[in-house]
Amino acid sequence: MATLLHIDTSLNGEDSHSRAVTAAFRAAWQSEHPHGTVVYRDLDADPVPHLRAGAYYAGYTAPAEQSPQERAAFALRAELIAEAEAADVILLGAPMYNYSIPSTLKAWLDHVFTVGRTAMTEHPSLAGKPAVVVTSRGGSYREGTPQHGDDYVRSYLRQVLGAGLGLEVTFIVAELTLAPAVAAMADLVPLFEASREQALAAAASHARDLVMRLAA
Repeated sequence: MATLLHIDTSLNGEDSHSRAVTAAFRAAWQSEHPHGTVVYRDLDADPVPHLRAGAYYAGYTAPAEQSPQERAAFALRAELIAEAEAADVILLGAPMYNYSIPSTLKAWLDHVFTVGRTAMTEHPSLAGKPAVVVTSRGGSYREGTPQHGDDYVRSYLRQVLGAGLGLEVTFIVAELTLAPAVAAMADLVPLFEASREQALAAAASHARDLVMRLAA
């Protein structure tokens, strides 16, 4: 049975657009694969601590050779890495905050990105796994818009997840999420609504496709 690792990071709870789309992916996944496993982390409600020196440098020692002190320092990293390695698909909610990703997601990535195991090795342990990134943003960063080129969410995650960890990365984007709340963006509400519906549909469709692919 396949395992989905589902990670949310938005601080907006039930009002979150990224959470709505990851929930649509998960619902479709569980509908198609009811006997599978879902491991869930809400990094807003239960954030992982920032990576400290002891845990970082312990990662350069093979687990079997770690001292008790190194093993203790590396324990959380070992847990997070093992979750990712055990997953068949990784689903990440990554709303844009100040042009980049939430710090909670960066902290998770810093723990999981381990030289010689998950990254910077001939056979990274996560290589080839599908990673679905749901990103949302208040405006639009498409070509032709005033803020085109200022989206550092996809460029960064494409690098760290794809080039760094070897994951097969797919992005699902919900944009213009501030349109219903900002009077100056009122004319953009139909575009926001279309973007949201497209993101929800893409999430459900991609979840079903991945279940079929893994079952093949």
